[in-house]
Amino acid sequence: MRKFVAVAAMAVAVAVTGVVNAADIKSGLQVGDGPPAFTVLDITGPSAGQKLCYRCQYSDRPVVSIFARKMDESVVKLVKELDNVVVKNSDDKKMAAFVTVLTNNPDAAEGELKKIADTQQLKRTPLTVFENNAGPAKYKIDEKAEVTVMMWVDADVKVNHAFAAGELTAENIAKVVADTKKILN
Repeated sequence: MRKFVAVAAMAVAVAVTGVVNAADIKSGLQVGDGPPAFTVLDITGPSAGQKLCYRCQYSDRPVVSIFARKMDESVVKLVKELDNVVVKNSDDKKMAAFVTVLTNNPDAAEGELKKIADTQQLKRTPLTVFENNAGPAKYKIDEKAEVTVMMWVDADVKVNHAFAAGELTAENIAKVVADTKKILN
């Protein structure tokens, strides 16, 4: 019985430690960093089918950049809510956003991304792909991060959120959306 209790206690300790570590993922550029240029393949934006640098195109504007390993329901909800914020702030504040899906198979992602953009009626948030799972090296995307959100203005990162699998909850989506005010003031 003592062995069972000891083993059960160890299992709980390992599980709790894993949860704590997942919540502490450090992924992407950190607050105060400057976002370097990187190239993506635009799937649904105004330059669909072309390789370009949205970071370069958006320059010093307030920008939300989302790196995702897959476009699950939570990520789609986040993108739709952020697209609504961008629509409201694109004319006066020149706000912009783009999503970068990290994949070793960009061709396979294309159809799904086009369908998402269409069904969600995304107006100002291009969906793009980066041709490897690691992402741009200078962005330091953690392999445990399913989603990394960075926001910058004047080439200065003001917000960073990283989420392991299953952590992008409705509550966390609301926090990310609320943080857009940090790049709009």
